[in-house]
Parts: sequence; structure tokens; C-alpha cells
Amino acid sequence: MRQQLIEEDLIMDDAISHALANDLTIDITTTGSKTGQPRRIEIWFHNLDGELYLTGLPGTTGWYANLCANPDFIFHLKESAQADLAARATPVLDPAMRRDIIARIQKKLGRSGDDLEDRVASSPLMKIELISE
Repeated sequence: MRQQLIEEDLIMDDAISHALANDLTIDITTTGSKTGQPRRIEIWFHNLDGELYLTGLPGTTGWYANLCANPDFIFHLKESAQADLAARATPVLDPAMRRDIIARIQKKLGRSGDDLEDRVASSPLMKIELISE
């Protein structure tokens, strides 16, 4: 029985690793910055050489405010694998780092980068760390 559990864990680890490397769409459950209530939304994530990021269009977003106030959240894989992963978000604030990361995301998505400076100046950007519970 123990061998079967180990094999199932390895399969799940492989499935999660594959999803983190290849998927794009996830859900996140954050804690509301004002209400303290759980808030679940669909969002894209980006894997750049093993580092995970969340970003969005320039402007203010509820998910970003929620993660700034309460950085621990649930990262819900839902495309090639299904898993709920504990995670922690850290805002990326350094302009040079933001420019590099956002430029790499745009390149990966096949976008021209014409709006790079606007995105660097005002898009939400969080680095994500998966944590063990």
C-alpha cells in the first residue's frame, strides 16, 4: 500500500511540474484586503526559467491589493493538472527588474512590447513562491 502511495505522489509531482512549466490559466484565491473574505478569480501566470509571476494590464486590480495586504494565497492549477497549492506573493517593485520580467513575459507571449514602458510603470507584478503547508 505504501508503494502505491509513493507512486501516486510521484505521478502528481510530475503532473504539477508539467503544469507549472506549460500551463497559463489558473485561479487564485486571495483574502480580501478590506473584507478579509476569500476572493477567487481566473488569471494567467508566467513561468520564466522556473520563477513564477502574476501580472496584468496597467491599472489598479483587486487581486493585487489583496496580495499586498495578505500575501499568502491559494494557487489553483486547473488546465493539465488539478491541484490547490499554497503560495506567497511578493510585489516586484524595482523598475529594472520589472522591465526585465515584463519584457520576457511579452516576448514569451509573442507580443511586440510597444507598451513596455506603460506596463513597467503601472502593471501589477508579483513574484510567486510555492510554500509547503
